[in-house]
Amino acid sequence: MSKSTIISTKKFGLPPGSLVYTGRKKTGQMHVSIMDYGPDQLEESQSHDITTCLPYRDTTATSWITVTGLHETEKIDTLTSHFGIHPLISEDILNIHQRPKVEIFDDYVFITLKILDFEKETRHVGIDQVSLILGSGYVLMFQEQDETLFAPLRKRIRESKGRIRKMNSDYLLYAILDIIVDHYFVNLEQISDHIETIEQQLMTEPEPETLNEIYRLKREVLFLRKSVWPLRESVGRLEKSESPLITEKIVPYLRDLYDHTIQAVDSVETYRDLLSGMLDLYLSGVSNRMNQVMKMLTIIATIFIPLTFIVGIYGMNFENMPELEWRYAYFVVLGFMFTIAVGMLAWFRRKGWM
Repeated sequence: MSKSTIISTKKFGLPPGSLVYTGRKKTGQMHVSIMDYGPDQLEESQSHDITTCLPYRDTTATSWITVTGLHETEKIDTLTSHFGIHPLISEDILNIHQRPKVEIFDDYVFITLKILDFEKETRHVGIDQVSLILGSGYVLMFQEQDETLFAPLRKRIRESKGRIRKMNSDYLLYAILDIIVDHYFVNLEQISDHIETIEQQLMTEPEPETLNEIYRLKREVLFLRKSVWPLRESVGRLEKSESPLITEKIVPYLRDLYDHTIQAVDSVETYRDLLSGMLDLYLSGVSNRMNQVMKMLTIIATIFIPLTFIVGIYGMNFENMPELEWRYAYFVVLGFMFTIAVGMLAWFRRKGWM
């Protein structure tokens, strides 16, 4: 039974909307980060008190509220209730095994997706869930642990680079999604490099460990596919959404983001096909090596068949065998057997069997 299945049993028998964190605690204490900005203003604060972000629901500027640490469910309930979030959405935020999806309501948009990180040393795809809520003038982001992934975006806001300080909260949502999708390509590139390494090993010295690595990496790619495919659906639904929170200015950006998700999906499918082909190649190589061994053993056995026949005849020790009393019989028989063996080897080589 998988760990995710065991953890999900925490919710067994509870009514819908029950707030239960299904993950494992990754931070010591919940942390709240707030960036409230506009074209000519920027306010930034850090706190462990969830109530510090409640006043930013109705500000005229754009507020980016990041909650790190989902294990304190009461504080999550306080925040989502203040912003008018449905209890079922709060439940999805705390369920880290939630399938990536988008839910569009009248006054807010909910998106949950996965942040993936391919670790070179362990060659394992790590995962963290991020949930986003887009409202009028704010974006709520819930994450399990602090992600340095968004540091460049925060820097752009502080230095007022680009158009982000001049745009609304929907552009902030797009910027966050764009960073996550771009990070997918970073992971895909690392996986591609690892696949090339395995392919070189497969062509030179394939070992049983190579087969195990192919199987393991194939599972990782399948896991990656389960995260990328739903994200494409979510971005496509956002692009076609008629929600007033998604303005016409953002639609071209979402369309471009949708194209990037398609490229990511195509890359994942390509890697899956490559690994399947490498698996077939490994099995074919093992089969070919086995065939070579069997061919050599067959040639040796074929050569010894007539030699064994001759030895068997002269090993019967009948009295009426004139050759047994001939002085040179032993050397003649050995020479005859040697001639047969050499002749058969020459014949096999001429036929291309050796």
